[in-house]
Amino acid sequence: MSIKLAIVDDQEIIREGLFDIFDEVEGIEVLGLAENGLKAVEICTEKQPDTVLMDINMPVMDGVEATKAIKEKWPHIRVIILTTFQEITYVREALQAGAEGYLLKAIEPTDLIAGVQLISHGGTLISKEIANLLIGKMNPDASSPQKAGNSYGLTERETDVLRALASGLTNAEIAAHLFLSVGTVKNYISNIYSKFEISDRLKLANRAREEGVI
Repeated sequence: MSIKLAIVDDQEIIREGLFDIFDEVEGIEVLGLAENGLKAVEICTEKQPDTVLMDINMPVMDGVEATKAIKEKWPHIRVIILTTFQEITYVREALQAGAEGYLLKAIEPTDLIAGVQLISHGGTLISKEIANLLIGKMNPDASSPQKAGNSYGLTERETDVLRALASGLTNAEIAAHLFLSVGTVKNYISNIYSKFEISDRLKLANRAREEGVI
């Protein structure tokens, strides 16, 4: 039985990128794309997907509110939060709303596909970075694998990408250097921009060096 999937993200390039990932996967049918939570609810009304891949920070209706609305009307629909945001409040709100998964956009496509398949068939999944964040909040004294000076919660892979970016490499060069796809590199950089609240490569590199992150 095929998985009927809806994809929700306010950025068209991400919606289309996710569609391209799942469009070629046997056993997964993408029923629709939505740019906000309200449109996601409309898709659920009209097409009844069994799984929704949901962004958090969107206009009109955000992912948490959309998850609540979907779960109230169709509790059988599985909701997977896919976002760049790691703030603990978003995690708790999304899980309290009924989401079965919480993943970061920097996830590898093969892992994302496996996650959707797992959750669609009744499982639950929270990315390792999110789990570490939850554990850290419950036990602030727990030792952290992050390097000293990294107060931005970068994963090891994000630190690798940041270091390559700060060396002046282009996205294509970073992809070749780290054996990643260009799309995955872009997702990592988007994550890093979000965490630093910076959208300029030079400013990002300078701050990372100044604060000892790299």
